[in-house]
Amino acid sequence: MTPTRISLHDLAIRRDRDEWIVGRMDTGDVVAVPSEGMRVVRLLQEGVTVPEVERRISAETGLRLDVRGFVDGLVRAGLVAAVDGRPVETPAPPRPTLPRLLPRHVRWTLNPLLHGALILVILAGLAAAVLRPGAVPGWRDLLWSGLGTPVLLTQIAIGWLLIVLHECGHLCTARAAGVPGRIMLGTRLQFLAAQTEVSGVWLAERRVRMTVYLSGMALDATLCAACLLLIVWLGPHPALSVTVLTTLIMLSGQFLVFMRTDLYFVLQDVTRCRNLYGDAGAYLRYVCLRALLRRPADPLARLPRAEARWVRAYTALLVPGTALSLAVAAAVTLPATLSLLARAVREVLDRHDGVTSADGAVVIAVVAGFQGLWVRTWWRRHGLRVRNAARSLRRSRDPDACLR
Repeated sequence: MTPTRISLHDLAIRRDRDEWIVGRMDTGDVVAVPSEGMRVVRLLQEGVTVPEVERRISAETGLRLDVRGFVDGLVRAGLVAAVDGRPVETPAPPRPTLPRLLPRHVRWTLNPLLHGALILVILAGLAAAVLRPGAVPGWRDLLWSGLGTPVLLTQIAIGWLLIVLHECGHLCTARAAGVPGRIMLGTRLQFLAAQTEVSGVWLAERRVRMTVYLSGMALDATLCAACLLLIVWLGPHPALSVTVLTTLIMLSGQFLVFMRTDLYFVLQDVTRCRNLYGDAGAYLRYVCLRALLRRPADPLARLPRAEARWVRAYTALLVPGTALSLAVAAAVTLPATLSLLARAVREVLDRHDGVTSADGAVVIAVVAGFQGLWVRTWWRRHGLRVRNAARSLRRSRDPDACLR
C-alpha cells in the first residue's frame, strides 16, 4: 500500500552550501537534501499527504519528483516516526552519558565570556613558560620516584582524570547545544582512546560545532597553563609536573589529523567535507585497485570538485601518517613494552627483595590490563568485520561451498 501521511521525528535543520542538513540530534541520523527535498520535508511536517506533496511540488517547480521514493529514503535514514498512523520501528536512541545533565545545566559552557577567560589563562601560562623557561617540567620530572609503581600509578591516575575532564568538555558543550552525547572507549591505530560520540552536533551552527570540537583541547590547555602558573608561584611538585607533561602529550596527539582526533573534525568542518576520513579510505582503495589494473568507479566523482581536491590532499597525508605511526609502534613502543615486561618478570622471579617483586607484579598487571583493554575495545568495533572476512575466505577456498 502506498503511504499517504507521514509523521517525522523532531528534526533539526541547517543550510549547508546548496543543500540542507536534516536530522535527529538524539540519534545523530543525518541526511543532506537539495532545496526541493527540503520543501518536501517542510510540507510533510505540516501534515500534507504524499500525493498532495507531489502535486504542490509539480505546480511550484514544474518538476515531477518521486516523493514516495524520497520518503522511503527518510524511513531508511531513521527520520520517519510513523506512516499512516503506524509507528516505524527504529532502534531506540543510545543511552547518553550522564542522562540527568540537561542543556540548561551547562548552557554556560557556550558563553563567549567563559571562552575569553580560558584564553586569558592560557596566554598567562604561555607568558610564564617564555619568561620562566626553567619552570617548564622536563621528561625526567615524570620519574619522580625510584620505584616504578608510584610513577606508573601516578601517571595513570592523572592521565585518566585528564581524559575524563577532556571528554566531559565535549559532552557538556554538546549537551548545551541539545546533543545527548556518549563517552566511550575506542581505538585509533595502536592507541586506546576515549571519545565522545556527538554526531548530532553536525546539525548545529558552526560556532557551536567548533566549540564542541575544541572544548576538550581548550580544557587541556587551561589546566596545563594553570599548573605552570602554580609551579612558578609555589615551586615544583610531582603532581603539577606530571599534569603539565601529560596535557602537553595529549595536546600534541590531537595534531595527528590522519586519525579522527579533535583537530581532524575541525579540519573536516573547515574544508566543508562530509566524511573526509571515509572518503579518503574509499579513494585509497580505488587507487590500489587501479594499480592492480582493475577498473573500479571513482568514489570522488560524486563529490563537488573542491571537496574532491581536499579528499585527495587528505589521502596524501593519511597514507604516510598511518605508516609512520605504525612504524613507530613497531620500532619503539612494542620493544619498549616487551622490555618493560621482561624486566618486571625478572623482578617478580627475584624473591630476595619483596618490594622489587611487588613493583614488578604491579607493572605486569598494569601493562597487561591496558593491552587487554585495547584488544577488547578493538574487537568490539572490528570483530564482526574480521569474522565476515574469515567466513568469506573459507568459502572461497571450499570448492563445494556454492552447493550448500
